[in-house]
Amino acid sequence: MRPFVVMLFVCLIIGAGGSGTMAAASIESSAQQPDCDKVPTGVATQDYWLRFNVPPGLMPDPQFDGLPAKLQVHRVRPVYANGKCSGVATKAAVLIHARTVPGPVLYDLREPATGGGALSVQEGLARAGIDTFVPSLLGYGRSTRFDEGLNDPGNASLPECPTGVTPPPPPECDLTPNRVIFPPDQQRNELIPNPLAATRAHSSNFRFARTDVWVRDIDHVIHDAIDRTNATYRGDGSGETQVALVAYSLGGQTVGRALYANEYVRQKVSRVVFLNSLFGGPTEEPANITSPTFPLTLTDRSGSDSAWRMSQDRETACTGHVIPGTQEQVWAQVMDSDVVGREWGGDDPTHPTGLLRSPTFSGYGWNNTVAGQLSTPTLVMQGLDDTVLPTGPTTGQAIYNALLSAEQKVLVQVECASHALMWEGCAQTTPIPARCTLASGEAPYGGTQGRPWDGPQATFKAALIEWIKKGTFNNEQNGSFIVDESGVARAAAP
Repeated sequence: MRPFVVMLFVCLIIGAGGSGTMAAASIESSAQQPDCDKVPTGVATQDYWLRFNVPPGLMPDPQFDGLPAKLQVHRVRPVYANGKCSGVATKAAVLIHARTVPGPVLYDLREPATGGGALSVQEGLARAGIDTFVPSLLGYGRSTRFDEGLNDPGNASLPECPTGVTPPPPPECDLTPNRVIFPPDQQRNELIPNPLAATRAHSSNFRFARTDVWVRDIDHVIHDAIDRTNATYRGDGSGETQVALVAYSLGGQTVGRALYANEYVRQKVSRVVFLNSLFGGPTEEPANITSPTFPLTLTDRSGSDSAWRMSQDRETACTGHVIPGTQEQVWAQVMDSDVVGREWGGDDPTHPTGLLRSPTFSGYGWNNTVAGQLSTPTLVMQGLDDTVLPTGPTTGQAIYNALLSAEQKVLVQVECASHALMWEGCAQTTPIPARCTLASGEAPYGGTQGRPWDGPQATFKAALIEWIKKGTFNNEQNGSFIVDESGVARAAAP
């Protein structure tokens, strides 16, 4: 794993081919340089904080009202050694993570064998000229979690209350609306003996967040991304920047809500992408909601690996979809980002197994009613072997069908792709599975004719780049496509 250093305006510059450095002056307008670059010569990585005070009434637990908080943002941008030519458009994207894995791990995964950026969505987009901003939303990664919130192991769940208990529950038990994503009794099952000697009462008896907590975060990050992009490339003649907004899994609910409920987000987002997105539920937060009655959920290594899960017959058909070492790499980067949780779990406090901490929440704001009013050009991508979403591989089709007001919409369904689509491969396994090698004359989408398919992760990056830069997939502004198990994209049957 890579050591994490938080720096403000201090960048690690990786030149084309992985070498070379340059000073800050290299990003100045091409008018100050004898030449200019039409394509990036490298990428730069920067981590920084966005600071704010929690607005009163935003979070379910009022004890957090007014407290200082900060969001971690991970930026990977293109570098132009001689300045960006004025005719080259400035493109920026904000990418939103899901329920458990923080943004910098999800979108900037390093290649397990070399530590390079072959699997990184952010680096792939930056090398295509797209400036990317990835936050860890409140309660995730190195963003604020609060001492009386997710930093307190006593805020993990107690045993589930008996049937018929009405709020407020007794202090010895908890209410949970969903035992799968908010499991009961995690203090006993995950935290004894490390770091707890016995179960104890919570320091917060509320769910950690509601969807609008993270809508506020998205608004903040988009404001910042536009300001920084304009400052970086000022003088290139491109005008004020809009951003593309990319959402994965639960992040789809937050992004859908943001586009519906936040006028600034709606105005500043040029295009949107939903990948393996959660869909359904109420339009607004139900009144008088009380559960879950605890703020902290925990995921162990096996839970992390479950993102790649397929049915047994599809595991056999999709040999090679798990790139060797990626599951270990994801867990290593997750533990690197969770400085508290990595010291929890296991039977020996001197050798903790590590646990990934994430918030409980009330979710709402992304359903047929909301999607029907969304006019932003929308790309929907769905893994056809996704076993994590409640409605599985039909979710993408449901979102696409519900986009009644969008004049520009595309659905891309990918075979041999699970919930971990953005990390999945094909040709990286030795020997290369037969399905990854195409017939003569065909090329995988996001690949090269005559070379095996590098898998859903390559297709996803290529689709993002085309959609963000051109508003098309496979050169089409509208329509439904299937990417087959060899990576070939074809129009889906009506």
